[in-house]
Amino acid sequence: MADAVEPAAEWRHLPAGLCSGSGGSCRVAGHVPPGSVMTTKIIHFMVNGRLEQAEFGADCSAAEVKDLFRAAAEAGPHHILKMYNTNGSMLNISPRLEANSEDSYYRLEVVASDLKSVGMPVELNNMESRLNHLERKVIEDVGKTPDIICELKSQVESFKRKLESVEHLSWMGLFKEDGDQQLSKLSPKPKTSHLSVQEERQQVRRKFLNMSSLQVTEEVREHLKTPIFDNWQWEEAEMLVLLQVMFTDLDFLTAFHIKVDVLQNFLFEVYCHYNSIPFHNFRHCFCVTQMMYGLIWLTDLRSKLSRIDLLIMLTSALCHDLDHPGYNNVYQINAQTDLALLYNDISPLENHHCAVAFGILSKPECNILMNVTCEQYKHIRGGMIKPVFDFTNKDHKEVLMKIMVKVSDISNEARPMAVAEPWLDCLLQEFFNQSDTEKLKGLPVTPFMDRDKVSKPSSQTNFIRFVLLPLFTELTKLFPCLEQHILEPVRRALEYYSDLERAGKEEHGTTKA
Repeated sequence: MADAVEPAAEWRHLPAGLCSGSGGSCRVAGHVPPGSVMTTKIIHFMVNGRLEQAEFGADCSAAEVKDLFRAAAEAGPHHILKMYNTNGSMLNISPRLEANSEDSYYRLEVVASDLKSVGMPVELNNMESRLNHLERKVIEDVGKTPDIICELKSQVESFKRKLESVEHLSWMGLFKEDGDQQLSKLSPKPKTSHLSVQEERQQVRRKFLNMSSLQVTEEVREHLKTPIFDNWQWEEAEMLVLLQVMFTDLDFLTAFHIKVDVLQNFLFEVYCHYNSIPFHNFRHCFCVTQMMYGLIWLTDLRSKLSRIDLLIMLTSALCHDLDHPGYNNVYQINAQTDLALLYNDISPLENHHCAVAFGILSKPECNILMNVTCEQYKHIRGGMIKPVFDFTNKDHKEVLMKIMVKVSDISNEARPMAVAEPWLDCLLQEFFNQSDTEKLKGLPVTPFMDRDKVSKPSSQTNFIRFVLLPLFTELTKLFPCLEQHILEPVRRALEYYSDLERAGKEEHGTTKA
């Protein structure tokens, strides 16, 4: 008898769910053909109480890798997944995810899911149960399963697979999508063609609205209240979901009768009015708003300020850099830009940011203030325009509110270095872009933005020493709890950049010698 021929590709079952990409070598471990020679990395991770491993190749796209882990977590297409390492730090789910061992497995969690999520329809499960019962009775009588029962069982199984693979009927619980959108399987999507800015924004909007009913886990909600929150691991639509959580958890929707769809429209319009520039972009907007939100909870401002003042502070943080062009007030005035002419050289950017904010609020579908009284509106508008301490003193409270917004705006160095340092790179890129333009146009060059005179360490040591530390030190006198959360991290950042600056000078001196 001839020897059995081993198949060239044998696919073995993995209980956690499978994902085999058509465009790349992206698959859950156990589905890799024996003898495969492609370069892959193996990721060990815990999900739903099970230790699993995934294997994917270098040619996988980010979407393919995310779909792989989404399938392993048995998550719906719009659920939000996050990966954590052994230290509890969040990891970017992408092809650059570092391989690990079984002893140092990652933790995969669905951090936002639909409360209305459902499994298979009860009727379908009942039908399957009745068929199994009928099959057992027939086998007892005739000794085999009739063809008709085999066919019925096959049809039920086929229908279950279709339900599992149809995106808008899967684990999201009958999630509705646009009528003209094709039903797609939970597998890697084909690479899309280049989208226009408007198309990209609408894509973010659809994703945000699909995610907007998700219930964010308590762990993420609590983490959102801290200065160590890592903004880099969240996509734009996910950040919009988290902003909605902030407004909801501070009870603004109930207190000011804000409709959910109006809040969503407002948040999306804010997103659309941040430009794609290195630093003053939507991610910066989210970062500042999240810090403001965290400070509100850390300092227990909810018991010290009225809810309307908290709304002013959070909304001011959200809108504080709307439509920022990437060039500061000095440039606007020296270059005699339209903004400088419009506002007579008086804080042109700040006036513009505020005007854009109230332009968004002037649209009925975006007006989160539509149900406040005339007096409340005046108070909010006045607070947003001009956002020894006495909490009962109105003038003192206004100063505090402005300081808290400013602290949130410049607080990156209070965050973990892995979060803060990339922001510095973005800021320097924007600064250098401005000084390069100033040189080309023969305008005065802003000294701290000149790439020929400023180094990364020196820019931070001066900023921390002369701006951050004095401001944060005074603030901690009012709120002692902030010493641990913002003052100590800033001191460590100063030490870090001072060491870098010293090392740079020593290296430069050695080179000259």
